[in-house]
Amino acid sequence: MAIEKALLLIADIGGYTRFMSHHRFSLAHAQETVAQLLEAVIDASGPLKLAKLEGDAAFFYAVGDDFPTFARQVADIRRAFLARREQFVVDRMCKCDGCMQVSALTLKFVAHAGEVAFQRVKHLTELAGVDVILVHRMLKNDVPVTEYVLMTDTVHQRLEPELRQHTLGLEHDFEGMGRTATHYIDLNVFAIAAPEPVAPSLPRKLWAKVKMEWKSMKYVLGLKQPCEDFRNVEVVDERSP
Repeated sequence: MAIEKALLLIADIGGYTRFMSHHRFSLAHAQETVAQLLEAVIDASGPLKLAKLEGDAAFFYAVGDDFPTFARQVADIRRAFLARREQFVVDRMCKCDGCMQVSALTLKFVAHAGEVAFQRVKHLTELAGVDVILVHRMLKNDVPVTEYVLMTDTVHQRLEPELRQHTLGLEHDFEGMGRTATHYIDLNVFAIAAPEPVAPSLPRKLWAKVKMEWKSMKYVLGLKQPCEDFRNVEVVDERSP
């Protein structure tokens, strides 16, 4: 089991109403929507490596203690997320909660750098260690805005000075970790190049609808539970009173 220094980054999709209509059809579409948004996030991650998908989040890492492209990669991921979200809105043909709430979906990031243990099992690489636990604890925080990058001192110290001046300090008491100094950037204060507008197209809308229904079928039919590992949607058994 190798131990190395690494940057750890989690991109987490939120924004669905926690008590969204729990109709299986709506949840199935929410499941597929988030899956496609995560594909866009992964495609834009550049040199970051995907450790695993965790419900409505993607866990990335980069080996080493020098990560000058961190801010650029966060910007690229956010831009790709916004572009895919806009395409969903333009192509929308369904009126269920899972589709109608797409424009409210947001993206936040938590980042930490430390030592991690890499354990390879066949073609999979598992990351372990206290620092891996810490970056996941950071998802439950007191940041007062919805779209942000929350980072520990180890990441904050490596930010470019012009970015560091936009950060705000916020001490947290993460479960099992004690008091931890953190810093956050409100992503909404940064102007980001708007994605190219997506022109309406009936053939594309119909194709998107067909793909959505096909990929959602296993959830609609009850072969798999939709959104069961999402952090931001509470799934209730439809048979419950």
